[in-house]
Amino acid sequence: MRTQSSATTATPIAVTAPPEARGLGTAQAALGVVAFSLTFPSTAWGLESFGPWSLVALREVLAALVAGGCLLAAGVRPPARRHLAGLAVVALGVVVGFPMLTTLALQTSTTAHAAVVVGLLPLTTAVFSALRTGARPSRRFWLAAVAGAAAVLGFTVAQSGGALTAADGFLFGALLVCAAGYTEGGRLARVMPGWQVIGWALVLCLPLAVPAGALALAHEPVHLGFHGVAGLVWVALGSTFFGLLVWYRGMAAIGIPRASQLQLAQPLLTLVWSALLLGEHFTAAAPLTAVAVLVCIAVTQRS
Repeated sequence: MRTQSSATTATPIAVTAPPEARGLGTAQAALGVVAFSLTFPSTAWGLESFGPWSLVALREVLAALVAGGCLLAAGVRPPARRHLAGLAVVALGVVVGFPMLTTLALQTSTTAHAAVVVGLLPLTTAVFSALRTGARPSRRFWLAAVAGAAAVLGFTVAQSGGALTAADGFLFGALLVCAAGYTEGGRLARVMPGWQVIGWALVLCLPLAVPAGALALAHEPVHLGFHGVAGLVWVALGSTFFGLLVWYRGMAAIGIPRASQLQLAQPLLTLVWSALLLGEHFTAAAPLTAVAVLVCIAVTQRS
């Protein structure tokens, strides 16, 4: 693994990378989407054993310990001061904000309804990217992105009966903070390895996560079971650490707006996992929506 000092002197990976790099970046971003698609079902499992605040804090502590161990073993130097503000945005967005808000929402919302968040996330991330990095995708790109987001949103709302719940405030808040964290993390991943971006963001949260976890465990009941422990392990190591690691590497190679459109497939993957792991049932609209989403993804990748 490269240390940060060597990474920052190298030429940043941009959207003009060679075809081989773009292909690898697409594969990495797609692998991140698969990891993320298990987040909501795993969170639902985790809530079987832990309270929402305990689950979020333990998730951050476990992921931060693994990330810190990797950074220490690789001899990575602390990030430059100019990167601290960006890392703080990543930490607040994807390490703290999104997990906390979606976990609170999943106490009363189904995973299908929560999938509205990730259905709108690609479009929101593209907007944040345009504002933050100056990216200017084509009109065809935006039309395909809006169409894909509309298809996913329509499908997930239909699956939840079209009713809005009190959890919607948490879900839309999670959408905004996650898009900001994705955008800033993708920008930083062009000047340092992606695993270091999420690694340092996790480590920055550790001083707050440890006392928060101790406080939450003292006030929330714990009923350990296979589902609860497995859900905690996955959201900590699979979604938070590994998923964000490959996701940021992918965004650095193919660009933030294009990578974000791969997430249009995430709600449908989440619905599949929810059916397999949670026993939820869905209508025949799923394959039709999947086809529409795949078409939109193909258009954005060629724009």
